[in-house]
Amino acid sequence: MDIKIKRVYEPAEPSDGMRILVDKLWPRGVKKADLKMDEWAKVLTPSTEARKAFGHKPENFDSFKSRYLAELNANPEAAAYAEHLRALAPPVLTLLYAARDPKINHAIILKGWLEEQLG
Repeated sequence: MDIKIKRVYEPAEPSDGMRILVDKLWPRGVKKADLKMDEWAKVLTPSTEARKAFGHKPENFDSFKSRYLAELNANPEAAAYAEHLRALAPPVLTLLYAARDPKINHAIILKGWLEEQLG
């Protein structure tokens, strides 16, 4: 399974495969009818506390990554969702996120975690 990440503000493309929103909150400025997505995986999102502590500041990213991975690993619902994805076996999976910075965001961390889970 090829896992990609993409901002929700970028247009959908056929090459995206299965599209999953991985933000806890609905993205600003996007109408629900306008976002092409297959599922909304709130169970895979970081806790509100982790998001607030991160604050999208580069200096907080390493500690955020550690905390978020610990949350994912301790969450049986996250593991069950990974198994759900394994069963669906889409050739391409695109994780949709709204954060501005393409280099420091939770979707990058989640992509790595899912790749590890799905082997």
